[in-house]
Amino acid sequence: MLDTAAALRRTPFHPRHVALGAKMVPFAGYEMPIQYEGIVAEHRSVRSAVGVFDVSHMGEIRLTGPGAAAYADRLVTNETRSLPVGKVAYTPMCREDGGIVDDLLVYALGNDRLLVVNASNFEKDLAWVQAHAPADVSVVDENAVTAQLAVQGPRAEAVIAKLYGARATALAFYEAYETGAGEDWTLVSRTGYTGEDGFELYVRPSRALDLWDRVFEAGAPEGIRPIGLGARDTLRLEMGYCLYGNDIDETTNPIEAGLAWTVRLDKEDFIGRGAIACVKEEGPKRKLLGLLAESDRIPRHGFPVEQDGRPAGTVTSGSMGISLGAPVAMAYLDGAAAKTGARVQVQVRGQAVPAVVTSRPMYTKGTVRSPKPRRSA
Repeated sequence: MLDTAAALRRTPFHPRHVALGAKMVPFAGYEMPIQYEGIVAEHRSVRSAVGVFDVSHMGEIRLTGPGAAAYADRLVTNETRSLPVGKVAYTPMCREDGGIVDDLLVYALGNDRLLVVNASNFEKDLAWVQAHAPADVSVVDENAVTAQLAVQGPRAEAVIAKLYGARATALAFYEAYETGAGEDWTLVSRTGYTGEDGFELYVRPSRALDLWDRVFEAGAPEGIRPIGLGARDTLRLEMGYCLYGNDIDETTNPIEAGLAWTVRLDKEDFIGRGAIACVKEEGPKRKLLGLLAESDRIPRHGFPVEQDGRPAGTVTSGSMGISLGAPVAMAYLDGAAAKTGARVQVQVRGQAVPAVVTSRPMYTKGTVRSPKPRRSA
C-alpha cells in the first residue's frame, strides 16, 4: 500500500470530488473522498433517496480462455462454473488452510469470468490468481482500464432508467450485462454494498467524467448526492456486510465469518475445501455476530467483549448505526456469548458498555431485500 500523499493514486473521478469540496483521505493507496456534506446526511440520502459512490479503487481481473469458468470455480468457495451469462456471485477466495485471501464478486460474462476484488488486496489477489492459473486460462489485469460508480438507494432505478432504459431496470438482483467495445465498453450490474437497491456501472476511464455528469443530471429530480467512504462504511455495517481487513482476513474462515451460505462443499474441488469442510463438521470455535450497544458509547475495532467478567470475544467493526439510532458493531464471539439474544459487555475505553448479540443484518428495512417483482434468472 502506498503511504505518502505524493504517491497516492487518483481515480478518474478525482476532479469532480475536488470541485464538490470533498474531504480527501488516503485509502488503499488512493486519494479518496471520505465525505462531502457529512456522513450522517450522506447515509440518510442513500437510505431515503439515491447516492453515488466512486468505487474505482476496486480491482478487476478478467479470466479468459477455454478453462476460465472451471478455473474461477476452483479459486472460490461458491458455485460459479454453472452461472448463466449475466449472473453475478459473491464469494470468498481461500487459501488451502481455509483462511480468506479476499471476498469478491464473480461475473459470468460470456465465456469469461470477471473478478472484482478489494482495492487493498489487488496486487496480492492478482499474484494469487496468476500463480494458480492453468495453461488454458489467461489472467488479464483490467484495473487500470476500468472506472466504476455505485448508484445506490430506493430511487436508483429511476436514475438508471433514464440512462440505460428497460434492459437495465429489468435486471434482477445480482444480474449484469455488458455492451460495447473499446472505449465504449460498459458493464451494468444490479449489485451493491449498502442494503439498498442499486447499480454498479463500469466504464473505461476516458468515459468516467461524462458518466458522472450524466448520472447526476439524471438523478437531480431524485435528490441524488455524492457519497463518501464514511457513509459507505456505516451503511454496510448496519447490514452486517464484512469488510476485509476488519471482519475477515487470512486468519478467518468463511464458516466462522457467517459466510457458510457462500461455501458449496457439494461442487468439484476448490482451494481450501478440506480445511473448510473440517470446520463445518466440527463446528466453528467462534462466530461473527452483530452487537447492538445499549449506550451512546461506540464499540470500535479491537475492543474486547466480555460476558459476566470473562473474555468472550473481540469487536471487528463498530460505528454509530445512523438508521438504527444506536451504536452497532460486529464481533467474533465464543462460548455462551455466541448466541443471538445473549447479553455481553464491550470494554470501551475503560467502561463496560452493555450490548445485545444479534443476527446479521442488524438493519432489515433496506430496499434490496424487498425488490419489485422482476423476471427470474
